[in-house]
Amino acid sequence: MSESATGLSEVEAASRLRADGPNELPQQRRRGILRIGLDVVREPMFGLLIASGVIYFLLGDRAEALALLAFASVSVLVTMIQETRSERVLTALRELSSPRALVIRGGQRRRIPGREVVRGDVILLSEGDRVPADGAILSCDDLLLDESLLTGESVPVRKAVGAQGPLPARAGGEDLPWVFSGSLVVRGNALVVVSATGPRSEIGKIGATLGAIENTPPRLTLQTRRLVRQVAVAGLTVCLVAVLLYGLTRGDWLQALLAGLALGMSMLPEEFPLVLTVFMAMGAWRISRARVLTRRAAAIEALGSATVLCTDKTGTLTENRMRIAELRAGATIARPGEAADLPEPCQTLLQFGLLASAAEGLDPMDQAFHALAALLPAAPGRRLVRSWGLRPDLLAVTQAWQEEGKADHLIAVKGAPEAVARLCGLEGAALARFHADLDGMAQAGLRVLGVARASSPGTRWPDSPHGFDFIFLGLVGMADPLRATVPDAVRECRTAGIRVIMITGDHAATARAIAHQAGVDAGRVLTGEEMERLNDGALAAETRTVSVFACILPTQKLRIVRALQADGEVVAMTGDGVNDAPSLKAADIGIAMGGRGTDVAREAASIVLLDDDFGSIVQTIRLGRRIYDNLRKAMGYILAVHVPIAGLALLPLLLGMPLMFAPIHIAFLEMVIDPVCSIVFEAEHSEDDVMRRPPRSPATPLFSSGLVIWSLLQGGFAFVLIAAVYLLGLERGMPAEEVRALAFITLLLTNVGLIFINRSFSTSLLAAVTRRNPALWFVIGVVLPLLLITVRWGPAEALFRFGPLHADDLAICIGAAVILLAVLESLKHRWRTMLTS
Repeated sequence: MSESATGLSEVEAASRLRADGPNELPQQRRRGILRIGLDVVREPMFGLLIASGVIYFLLGDRAEALALLAFASVSVLVTMIQETRSERVLTALRELSSPRALVIRGGQRRRIPGREVVRGDVILLSEGDRVPADGAILSCDDLLLDESLLTGESVPVRKAVGAQGPLPARAGGEDLPWVFSGSLVVRGNALVVVSATGPRSEIGKIGATLGAIENTPPRLTLQTRRLVRQVAVAGLTVCLVAVLLYGLTRGDWLQALLAGLALGMSMLPEEFPLVLTVFMAMGAWRISRARVLTRRAAAIEALGSATVLCTDKTGTLTENRMRIAELRAGATIARPGEAADLPEPCQTLLQFGLLASAAEGLDPMDQAFHALAALLPAAPGRRLVRSWGLRPDLLAVTQAWQEEGKADHLIAVKGAPEAVARLCGLEGAALARFHADLDGMAQAGLRVLGVARASSPGTRWPDSPHGFDFIFLGLVGMADPLRATVPDAVRECRTAGIRVIMITGDHAATARAIAHQAGVDAGRVLTGEEMERLNDGALAAETRTVSVFACILPTQKLRIVRALQADGEVVAMTGDGVNDAPSLKAADIGIAMGGRGTDVAREAASIVLLDDDFGSIVQTIRLGRRIYDNLRKAMGYILAVHVPIAGLALLPLLLGMPLMFAPIHIAFLEMVIDPVCSIVFEAEHSEDDVMRRPPRSPATPLFSSGLVIWSLLQGGFAFVLIAAVYLLGLERGMPAEEVRALAFITLLLTNVGLIFINRSFSTSLLAAVTRRNPALWFVIGVVLPLLLITVRWGPAEALFRFGPLHADDLAICIGAAVILLAVLESLKHRWRTMLTS
């Protein structure tokens, strides 16, 4: 076939790339910087700032107009930088994970990006390569593929050249003449012609099913939107009344509009969605420092409410790395710990298993023999002279070795136990003993291999290993070891009230053994066959008590997740393979393994563990709970601080006094205090009991009644103190500019006091002050100099219409803040139960 020998021409390859598109999965369209900017400027606060700036221009006050426009520009710039950085991180990860391919183009071998592979390309595969696309095998030599990312099975499968027909209904499998995108070549090499790329590959077809799974908006987002709408409607009504009241009583409608805008800005809870966005972005960054990528920031909010953690076995609980767990040589049984402890028959069994293994290969079973045999005494020098690979009629590998100084050759065979038993001609009692041993090891969840030996002068080699007189040496049981961090991680999940469920495609015995090692409740194992006989209601009932599911198909994983959710559970699902993708997307929190995981799994998941460490899941849950706690503290603070701001904007209108605050004062407060304080609360450490509480109920509102009442109490008391200072200044006959400065500084200082009060729900003020939080002292370092500038620097005084203050005036401001701290601190611990509910 000439095309197979020379491959496609560059012209034809380019044409097919244009027609079919790149060899990658469809991805969500990334927002450009202009789109991000448009999203920001549509926010109501931005419109209020612009409207205020226009009015100031009409009044001829260009300084205030330019200041307001500057505040608006800074807000847009900060948000755009934050959003574009998040987009770049996701794009970078995708580019990093893209494989490369060795293709034949125009008769020449070329290494190209995997996304440029097209239908009809001839690709060359060798050990260690990741298959970039689906294709038919033109030729191969002892080809063994790890298809676990596609099928969930950890044991590699053999491939062979065969008749090229339609693809099988189920991707993956033994002795098929097809390779599939995402598989790993663990042994041998092959020449393959590409038949499907991108969304048309088997991986792509599974990925396409993800589009049918709808994601509901995050609970916190819905709650925040609802609160913002309610307060905005109330605020708009109050603003309209205030404008009419001011205009009708004082006759100055432009000033009335400014007063109304100031009141609207003070009442509009613009910070709530802003702080939610900041916390999610900062939370994603903080979690990334633990080697966890947050693909959808909204998943962070759900971590604290996760009640069930569903995990697959291969590559998640286990290392996806085979080790020798048991050796049986006749009546001698060894479960290796140290090689020095192995009895002589088991050492011989191990040595001949090694002789039947590739010298350097990626087959995990070969690697297991090398790892254990490395601890044995050094073997005499040997030279490999002949090998027979796997064949459909003999599922075993045979190798002949020449020892130094000896004429005869050692023959070693390793493979499927039944095939090796037939080679050795076992019968009678020996065959019965063989089957008993094999059944016992299989029931223990081990992958079993048979090993035998023979000798030959080697003058003429037979066409197949059937020509040798083999002696059966025994059975080798292979196990995929548990990750070292898993038992502790499962234990901590249990302490935090999170149930761990294992879902695997392996047999029940293997699943039960791994679950027992991991500390997962393995009292009962439900298989996929049993699950098929259950309706959705019965399955939901079973999921309340069953924690181990075995022999599960990909579609059944999705059904399990749905059953758990229907029963009221908040589900976190881990996985790394293509078969995990639908359940990852359907789960409340999808957690993909990023080191060996597929693009499909990463696209479907909300969180990606970059180091594939199961223990990182617990750390992520801890961080998620901390982020939610700190978000409630920030939201409570914002609600509290809006009470005195709105009250001080409304008070002069009701009492017929000079206006205290104009839009520029409110904008200053919004730009300096609230965003920076959001950073302070985000940086707060976890509460001491963060992983000793049960998961919060999904129905628990962000603004619980306890939090709302406590916030209004704080804000109301702060308003009383600031209003008292304001009225005291008027009573003393102070000019309006000095009274405004006095009230403004008191407001800023009480705001700082509210930060300290809200830093922790459980610790005292002294403990909160001494607890390390560099962001807090950054805030103090910014706010205090700004206070001095506004009351001491002439241009700032003129801009804000402040008058000079004296030491006794500042003492009044500080005294009000101290009173606030003392009173609220005494009340906080009485309120703690309601705050944490």
